[in-house]
Amino acid sequence: MPDTLSKLAKPAGATSSEKRLGRGVGSGLGKTAGRGQKGQYARSRGFKPHFEGGQTPLQRRLPKRGFTNPRPTVTAEVNVGDLDSFGAGAKIDAEALAAKGLVKGRYDRIKILGDGEITKAVTVSADSFSKSAAAKITKAGGKALVVGPASRGGSAGPVPASST
Repeated sequence: MPDTLSKLAKPAGATSSEKRLGRGVGSGLGKTAGRGQKGQYARSRGFKPHFEGGQTPLQRRLPKRGFTNPRPTVTAEVNVGDLDSFGAGAKIDAEALAAKGLVKGRYDRIKILGDGEITKAVTVSADSFSKSAAAKITKAGGKALVVGPASRGGSAGPVPASST
């Protein structure tokens, strides 16, 4: 056995030379290159995707249903319980939520949902509020302001959320 790592060798039969297909009849894999004569298996393109041998394919057997909106409105959801991490009297808007990591990525609007509890009085500006979220914020002594860009048909300025 070699006594140094620089003289290591593979054992006999560990590697075999690559099959060279289509390199003449003398190689044993010339002409049809081991694929046989004609037919779909002999073609380079092979099988069509989703081809089921002549049976009606699955994508044609299933009914078409519904509609996929190419430009859906993406709503970022934040729970009231998450707002408790802000200090008392804080003004919470989209920038403040993004700085805390409560909203990430691309979104068109922010909705505050009512899961959790809030104990501090904060002023929250968002596109919409659930009824329970608006009630919890006002109960804690804060304000829930609905802010919608004028370009989306919303109001130009903040409007207090109704807690009815």
